[in-house]
Amino acid sequence: MEARAVAKHIGISPKKLRPVAESMRGRKVEDATALLDLAPSPSARALAKVIRAAAANAENNFQVSPSDQKITRILIDSGAIMKRMRPQARGRVNPIRRHSSHITVVVEEEG
Repeated sequence: MEARAVAKHIGISPKKLRPVAESMRGRKVEDATALLDLAPSPSARALAKVIRAAAANAENNFQVSPSDQKITRILIDSGAIMKRMRPQARGRVNPIRRHSSHITVVVEEEG
């Protein structure tokens, strides 16, 4: 059975999250969380939180121990974009676009 967890409106751009997610795809949950705990980036911290939530969902709903779980899918989707304006010289204005992300992690029993 597959268990999933979703985190929405994470204040990190998808461009920064995707490389970390690619390296975790297909790994065991224990290995992935151990690697992400050692990584210094904020994107690793956000991804680890969602992976732990998916593992807890699998353990609670399907009685699968965390040592038997494997990450099958990690989706990083673009979230809402906050649009702001910054004043520039000579009365001009430049846009600031603050990107956010939605993270979906699917975990299945290995074997």
